[in-house]
Amino acid sequence: MASDDGLAALSADGASAAAHALSLPAEAYGNDPRLEVMWAMKAYNHAEVYFNLISSVDPKFLKLTKLDDNIYSSFRETFKELDVKQLKEDDLKSEQAKERWRLFCNQFEGLVEDFNYGTLLRLDCEKDYSEENTIFATRVQFFAIEIARNREGYNDTVHRFKNPKS
Repeated sequence: MASDDGLAALSADGASAAAHALSLPAEAYGNDPRLEVMWAMKAYNHAEVYFNLISSVDPKFLKLTKLDDNIYSSFRETFKELDVKQLKEDDLKSEQAKERWRLFCNQFEGLVEDFNYGTLLRLDCEKDYSEENTIFATRVQFFAIEIARNREGYNDTVHRFKNPKS
């Protein structure tokens, strides 16, 4: 059962109301479908901003967090073999992968804001976000994979395509 605060925040208009609603504890909502729509919109907006960023700025110079170096080194230590250029759903969603990712992600709890917040991640980094090319991931997974793609030059294709003179 949703609390009065949760329903009031969900029914209010504007981005600040949505931000407030998303900051309330989960217990405030029950299974309110409007909340799922807000989360999806926020994840989509994040994806759109990020894609525009790597399209306009040389990705190798991007710093996504204050902990990029730590995230990258831990990621490559844990996932040496992971092909970040072309991910498969099982790379994130198989039972074995979920356990490895859980251990990896939990080390950033309290260090990366909203470390387990849901976000959208491209499977093939040379393509835009689309239904076929997008998977749901945690924020730390997104950061780890995108930092690796930026540092290892895989996001350069998107940048060059959008900026042919670069």
